[in-house]
Amino acid sequence: MDVVDLVLRKYDGRPHRRVTGRLLGEDEFGTWIGTPRGTMVRYSYGLRRLSWTRSDSVRLIPRDAWWMAMFSAEPSRSEIYCDVTTPVRRTGPAEFTVIDLDIDLIRFHDRRVVIDDEDEFAAHRVRFGYPDEVVTAATGAATELHAALTGDTEPFAGHYRKWLARAAAVGRRRPRLR
Repeated sequence: MDVVDLVLRKYDGRPHRRVTGRLLGEDEFGTWIGTPRGTMVRYSYGLRRLSWTRSDSVRLIPRDAWWMAMFSAEPSRSEIYCDVTTPVRRTGPAEFTVIDLDIDLIRFHDRRVVIDDEDEFAAHRVRFGYPDEVVTAATGAATELHAALTGDTEPFAGHYRKWLARAAAVGRRRPRLR
């Protein structure tokens, strides 16, 4: 399995976070990247610059959508964590890049769904001058994701579980990525 980097930037181009995972495959929903427990995540902000994931996860990079999703096994507090982003760009043979547009949707294991960081989106909209089409696409993606997460629409209903199982299996067979 190929090692790939998922790079998140902010709208002004500055780095936000980077995670290295294993390319698991593609299907009708997009590209799936496994990040088993112990995968390193690099942050470009705050005091904590490195951390290691505490649970097995799989990340979905959909085609031409304004979001990406991370599906996590317990003990993660969240079952699904969606970042509203620009559509993914392949920026290298083993690199995917998105612009993080601040809004996050989180579905917890108890099925509760919350929208997070709308205040950050509003502040960055002014600070970075998000164009109207970006605002429309981002808020539309948040609305669609909320409906999909609460309505249990695929890939959020259960399709992701087979990919999550693959990510966990990769983690058992391979050394941790650093």
